[in-house]
Amino acid sequence: MSLHIKAGTEQEPEPMADINTTPLIDVLLVLLVMLIITIPIQLHSVNIEMPGKSAPPPPTQPVIVQLDVTADGRWLWNGEAVADRADLEARLRDAAFQTEQPEIHLRPDKRAKYDAVAAALSSAQRIGLTKIGLVGEEQFQ
Repeated sequence: MSLHIKAGTEQEPEPMADINTTPLIDVLLVLLVMLIITIPIQLHSVNIEMPGKSAPPPPTQPVIVQLDVTADGRWLWNGEAVADRADLEARLRDAAFQTEQPEIHLRPDKRAKYDAVAAALSSAQRIGLTKIGLVGEEQFQ
């Protein structure tokens, strides 16, 4: 835009009629970034129906098998020593074929080697036991 003033006459400049769109674009970009950040959080939600206070207790208490791993790498089945891995797998197989599988609570000693714990876990998984849990983690803290 140019201002033409003739010599000898005083004229006021014409007002500028263009809109400055830079602030508008900045606000839109900020809103777009906020939208991009918040949408994935909403899409990764998992709907879980938790039981209420009036939920009935389970019909029967689960059978629990305490499987301990000693510091020297031996296994104890409910306090009874297991001869070897074949004996452990036989006991796990018996547990797997029960109509209601027992819960296997694996409690390793903090000085036990990892291979004894991993052997028990892999045998239980291979045989088909599904209710396995590690207990006694407070000793590792």
